[in-house]
Amino acid sequence: MKEKNSILVIGGGLAGAEAAWQAANAGIEVTLIEMRPVKQSPAHHTDEFAELVCSNSFGALSSDRAAGLLQEELRRLNSLVINTADQHSVPAGGALAVDRENFSAEITNQLYSHPLIKIERRELEFLPTKSQLTIIATGPLTSDKFADNLKKFTGLDECHFFDAASPIISGESIDFNLAFKASRYDKGDADYVNCPMNKDQYLAFRCALIESEQAELKHYEKDKANFFEGCLPIEELAKRGEETMRYGPLKPIGIWDPRWGDLHNIEIRKQKRAYAVVQLRQEDKQGRLWNLVGFQTNLKWGEQKRVFRMIPGLKNSEFIRFGVMHRNTFLESPKLLNSYLQFKKRPNFFAAGQITGTEGYAAAIAGGWIAGTNAALLAKGLKPISLPPTTMMGALIHFISDISHNERSKSKKGFQPMPPNFGLLPDLHEKIRDKKSRYIAYRDRALLEITNTKKFLHQMST
Repeated sequence: MKEKNSILVIGGGLAGAEAAWQAANAGIEVTLIEMRPVKQSPAHHTDEFAELVCSNSFGALSSDRAAGLLQEELRRLNSLVINTADQHSVPAGGALAVDRENFSAEITNQLYSHPLIKIERRELEFLPTKSQLTIIATGPLTSDKFADNLKKFTGLDECHFFDAASPIISGESIDFNLAFKASRYDKGDADYVNCPMNKDQYLAFRCALIESEQAELKHYEKDKANFFEGCLPIEELAKRGEETMRYGPLKPIGIWDPRWGDLHNIEIRKQKRAYAVVQLRQEDKQGRLWNLVGFQTNLKWGEQKRVFRMIPGLKNSEFIRFGVMHRNTFLESPKLLNSYLQFKKRPNFFAAGQITGTEGYAAAIAGGWIAGTNAALLAKGLKPISLPPTTMMGALIHFISDISHNERSKSKKGFQPMPPNFGLLPDLHEKIRDKKSRYIAYRDRALLEITNTKKFLHQMST
């Protein structure tokens, strides 16, 4: 590679795929290095690019929600990954969920087909030379050897948390004499499978979760207390109190089976409503695969079969993929990165994706877009850009790159991963009390800034 006008992207996940695509579309030669299948990670199942390890959902689709706004910003900035997600979406109520197999296959094909992208399948153990324009997008499952060298480069302690994936079962094995299809509050189509529990069933299920045997983690993963709060294992939720699951993934509010009778009849509603409800979300376009929503787990596989088959309607469930737990690595980004996602001590190096301390699929893609765009600008001898903090993309990057904003890093847990949320955005000029109207105002302001960013980039390229 010609180091001064070419870009090396390390990692073929969501961020790496987006970064490589954006840089190549800007006319820069890109070499994309992915270690799979030469070396597998603890949680991946294929060698495709942008494989979704945990859920198949990108979160709320509506642009007046934080995740939906981030998706819409990326959509308007011609994101490869979000556009592909749209093309391979599956029914998921008000969320953007995808057929994960077709989604990853399409992105893999797009990257291999791009004339300016060269693919190398190998594990990279050491950081490239100082002069090489590089985007580090190795994700939270960075290999041990590369993580060790990254740690030496940064001079900081490695940060980590424990994440987990939910099991997937066969749709043919669901008993619809007990389960039923519906969306919460009947919003949209009946996109979820619902498995209702009465109080006795719920209490027995919770007890089984608490007493079940967990898989043993590697010797360096013993500190299981360091969970990411946004993705807790279901057995950990069970331990936190009798009502915790009922106010989380097993929330019964707004879910009704028409076979129970007239929802609007108060007496029937009191007698028939479920005490708790397990929901399953569609994984593929054909509806053959279903994901247990919120059932991230570290239970042993035999225990998953035993305990999860206690759920009404899943007595004979066939497990296509069991849930797993893995250790996620991330950088102490406020001390290391600027708002362009460059390393402060080495501007030719960028970082992108979940390794920077953003949480969620769309946030990883956003980091890839920014790093890929800025690395391409640098390769052309132009100045990189930072998005305004009034956009969701800009607000997330501002959070992970501003050390003064992260004085909370001195807390016991230190710097922790952050998902998209409206709390990151600056206040509006005028206070709006109504929450929905306020979120719409946040959205309109952000999307106007995205339009201005597109115009600015177009001017720079002409």
